[in-house]
Amino acid sequence: MKNTRQNYSRTGRFILLTALLCGGWLFRATPAAAQETIRQYLSGRDAESPVAWEFFCSQGRNSGFWTNIAVPSCWETQGFGTFRYGLEDKSFAPIECNYRHRFEVPAGWRGRRVYLVFDGVMTDAAVKINGEEAGARHQGAFYRFKYDITGRVKFGGENLLEVSVSDKSADASVNNAERNADYWVFGGIFRPVWLEAQPGQFVDRVAIDARADGAFALNYYPGGEGGADSVEVTILDAQGKAAATPVSAPVTAGRVNTKVTGPAPWTAETPALYTAVVRLKQGAAVVHEMKQRFGFRTVEVRAGDGIYINDRRVMFRGVCHHVAWPTLGRSSSERIARLDVGLIQEMNMDAVRMSHYPPDEAFLDLCDE
Repeated sequence: MKNTRQNYSRTGRFILLTALLCGGWLFRATPAAAQETIRQYLSGRDAESPVAWEFFCSQGRNSGFWTNIAVPSCWETQGFGTFRYGLEDKSFAPIECNYRHRFEVPAGWRGRRVYLVFDGVMTDAAVKINGEEAGARHQGAFYRFKYDITGRVKFGGENLLEVSVSDKSADASVNNAERNADYWVFGGIFRPVWLEAQPGQFVDRVAIDARADGAFALNYYPGGEGGADSVEVTILDAQGKAAATPVSAPVTAGRVNTKVTGPAPWTAETPALYTAVVRLKQGAAVVHEMKQRFGFRTVEVRAGDGIYINDRRVMFRGVCHHVAWPTLGRSSSERIARLDVGLIQEMNMDAVRMSHYPPDEAFLDLCDE
């Protein structure tokens, strides 16, 4: 089973609690080395540690004036707008709210590509940087999206981010998928926002297929422009030791293959995790480095029989899961994700259905573990 990415989403109708799908695809890099990705949060890291942004709500509670709001959050839980239940209120008029936030881009980022990343906005979002449109309006609440803002920001100076958000989409199919269902619908920048600084050329994302017999394949998708000529992959075990000899392929190949002898297989009961260190190289020089956790496991659906993991038949005992919290709406945190995972485990379950959208990254990371 491959861990694939489309439009920066993590999808899958079912996942085992401790990781049929691979772990946090977007690594949390720190500015330790020039070839790593740097992440700078503009919002809080989660809903329990938010940052105040300027805010204007067009109608409903506390509307018609500029004030502050916590980001990330759903504006209804912060005292703005109107609470709505999707199944009962399909024809509601959209509430439009505006956000403003000032931020600085380090002068040391000159020469890098700078991206503005939204982990989730409900539900249509138009974004401006310093008065210029960052890109096309995004539609759909539960999917990560980003803009290349390299040419729009002031390095070493103050910048203005403006976001206009509607709690109802201009696309009817989006409303049918997520606004007209039998649950509360919310509005707002409900997941974190950050800047991402990349080298001029980088590995944008990877997809890993690692089987129980040690067979390993990694598809890589380069971004940016430059003279990189190869991609090298090193597989590390849980102790950080190399599990196999590093292997490389030309950038144009798009795929690296190798095999690990006698890997510890991933199962729900024994969630052994490895790390793929992916290096984009120009000659011997490392242009960019990223890391991706994964588990060696073979998943099969055998017709008329059932689901097998590592050649062993597994009976799924699971539950449907929504990312929802009484005081936060659709916003969440790692602490809340741990509570949900713990509750499911206490019920002796080994599977969870993502009903009906990609959950937050913290929940998926915990499923891997």
